[in-house]
Amino acid sequence: MMSSAFAAGGAAPGVPGRCGSPDRAQCLRCAARAMDRAREESESAGAGTKRLDTELQRKLDHEIRMREGACKLLAACSQREQALEATKSLLVCNSRILSYMGELQRRKEAQVLRKTGRRPSDSGPPAERSPCRGQVCISDLRIPLMWKDTEYFKNKGDLHRWAVFLLLQIGEHIQDTEMILVDRTLTDISFQNNVLFAEAGPDFELRLELYGACVEEEGALAGAPKRLATKLSSSLGRSSGRRVRASLETAGGSGSSPILLPTPAVGGPRYHLLAHTTLTLAAVQDGFRTHDLTLASHEENPAWLPLYGSVCCRLVAQPFCMTQPTSSGILKVQQAGELQDWVRVHGVLKGTNLFCYRQPEDTDTGEEPLFTIAINKETRVRAGELDQAVGRPFTMSISNQYGEDEVTHTLQAESRGALQSWMEALWQLFFDMSQWKQCCDEIMKIETPAPRKPPQVLAKQGSLYHEMVTGDAQG
Repeated sequence: MMSSAFAAGGAAPGVPGRCGSPDRAQCLRCAARAMDRAREESESAGAGTKRLDTELQRKLDHEIRMREGACKLLAACSQREQALEATKSLLVCNSRILSYMGELQRRKEAQVLRKTGRRPSDSGPPAERSPCRGQVCISDLRIPLMWKDTEYFKNKGDLHRWAVFLLLQIGEHIQDTEMILVDRTLTDISFQNNVLFAEAGPDFELRLELYGACVEEEGALAGAPKRLATKLSSSLGRSSGRRVRASLETAGGSGSSPILLPTPAVGGPRYHLLAHTTLTLAAVQDGFRTHDLTLASHEENPAWLPLYGSVCCRLVAQPFCMTQPTSSGILKVQQAGELQDWVRVHGVLKGTNLFCYRQPEDTDTGEEPLFTIAINKETRVRAGELDQAVGRPFTMSISNQYGEDEVTHTLQAESRGALQSWMEALWQLFFDMSQWKQCCDEIMKIETPAPRKPPQVLAKQGSLYHEMVTGDAQG
C-alpha cells in the first residue's frame, strides 16, 4: 500500500518535470527551485557535520580524561568493591574512546568521498529520502541463571560471588548499567536501569554485552591472614601465638598489607565478556520479551557464570515523527459528505493524525481540535487537478477506509508552495511509517531514566523465581 499512498495525479514535490503543471516553463522554474534547495541543504549539512565532529571530539577528550582518572583511582583503591567499580569505569571509557575514534575516522572518509564525488549542483536524480530518527529505550533487563540443584536448593559447595554489568551500544553511543554482585542465592540478574538512546535510526543495532569478574579470589585472600594466624598460634604456643595473631589482625584491620603476605599488584580485577546479543527493530514491542544470548565463556573461565542463555527485557522505540509536529499551517477543509462548506483551520501534522484547530494559539493552550483526520499506512492522498473549477486551486484529498465506507476530506492550501510543503510532509510521513513499521502503530511509552545512584556494596534485587513464589502465595 505504501507505493500507492499517493495516486498518479499527485507528484512528489521538488522533482523536476513532475510539479503537475501543464506549463513547461513552470516545470523548469520548479526544477530550478528544487536544485537551489538541494544546494542550500548540502551547505547546511556541511556546517552541521563540522558541528557534529566538534561535539564528537569534545566527547572523546572527556573520555580520555575520565580514563586517566579511573587509572589513578584504581591505583589508590584499598577495597575490592572500589577496585571493581574503577575497573568497570576503565573498561567503559576504553570502549567509548575506541567507538568515538572509529566514528571520527568514518566521518573523515565520508567527507573525502563527498569532495571527490559529484557536486550537488550537477544534474542527476535527487538524493534518496532518509527516514526520521527516534528514541530507543531498553528496560526491565533480567538474565536468568541456571544453578545446579546442590548449589541453589541444598546450598552446598563454595559460595562464589561475581560482579557483573551490562554494556549497551547503538552506533558510537555506549551506555552501561550499574554493577551488581551475584551469588547462588539469586535465580536471575536484575538490572533496574532504564537505558535511553536519544537518537537512532530504524536500522539501529543494539549491541548488548554482559561482563563479569569473579570476586572469590579476593575473599580467599582476605581470609588468608586469619587462617595463617590460627596455624601460627597453635604451632608457636598459646602466649607467642596470641601476640603474632594480634599483630596480623591489627595489620589487616588498618588497611595496610598484612604481614608475611605480598602486596597485590595494582592491575586490579579483570572483567570477562560472558555473553552478548544484538537487538534490532524487529525486537521492539511494548511489552516484556525474551531474547537469546550468545554465551562467550566456558566453565573453565574464572569468571564463568551458569547463564541460562537468554535475556528478558522491554525494548521500545519512539520515532520523532510520532512525537513531534512534521508540518503545520493554514488550511481550508471540506469535510466528508459536504459539497459547499469549507472550514478554515490551523492544521498540525503529528504522528498518525492531522489535527485541525480553530487558531494556532490552541496548540499551546491545550484546546481540543475541531476535528482530526487520521493518517495511517492505508491512507490515500491525491493532489487536486490544476484545471479544476476556478477558485479552488491548490487542493489535495485524504481518503481513509472504514469497513466498507470510504471517508474523504478535501484540503485547500494558501499557495502552490504551501501545497507542495504539505504533500512533501505527508510523503515523508508515509516513508517514515514504512521504515519504523510497528513503532508507528501507536506511541510507545518511554520512562525518563532516573539519575544513577552511587555504587552500593551489594545491590538488593528480587528475582523472577521469588516474584512467582510471592504471587502464588498471595493468590
